[in-house]
Amino acid sequence: MLRYGHQNHNVQAVTDPVRDSFHRLGRTLHHIKRYRKISWLLVAYFFYIDGVDTIFTMATAIGKDLGTETTILMLVLLMVQLIAFPFSILYGFLAQKTSNRLAILLGIIVYLFICLDALHLKSLADFWVLAVLVGTRQGGLQVLSRSYFGQLIPKDSSSEFFGFYNILGKFFAILGPVIVGFVTQLMGESTVGAASLSILFLIGLIIFVLLPRLTRESGN
Repeated sequence: MLRYGHQNHNVQAVTDPVRDSFHRLGRTLHHIKRYRKISWLLVAYFFYIDGVDTIFTMATAIGKDLGTETTILMLVLLMVQLIAFPFSILYGFLAQKTSNRLAILLGIIVYLFICLDALHLKSLADFWVLAVLVGTRQGGLQVLSRSYFGQLIPKDSSSEFFGFYNILGKFFAILGPVIVGFVTQLMGESTVGAASLSILFLIGLIIFVLLPRLTRESGN
């Protein structure tokens, strides 16, 4: 990044950067209705990325319910991270050959399959297979989502928009664990709780698929 990354856009220096930052933030909030495509993208993102984060954080609980030892769980989590790195690069290559949008759609669909397939978790081998699938999609989906968002936002307001992107993403991160906890308590099985996360990916997928139509009808 240090060698090949170059800054192409910037905001001119001001005498009072704190006041100017709040002024630009207020201006972005005032004009947010002009950016309908970005708004809908954020809605889709908050649903499916919450599912991504929840799957990773709840993996150990599901593994323990299957009787997996702690050492094996640590190896599984390490393996997910090791796989995520090369597949993030592969996702970038796929996005270059097709588009960020198609690559993100593929990632959401695979995660939807992962959630539904959690209903068939019976053995440690099944758990390893799903962990590998998570590793192949986790990093790529996160990176491409951020890249796609960066392509759409106005360059002179990138700080404000990425502020919304990060803060609201953290705020909505409670939704997935609540769904998993409620369904698990209701059904008595953590695998069913994991499968319930499919609703988050389904909502995100539907909004993402309809994104061109939603923005076309709004005139953007």
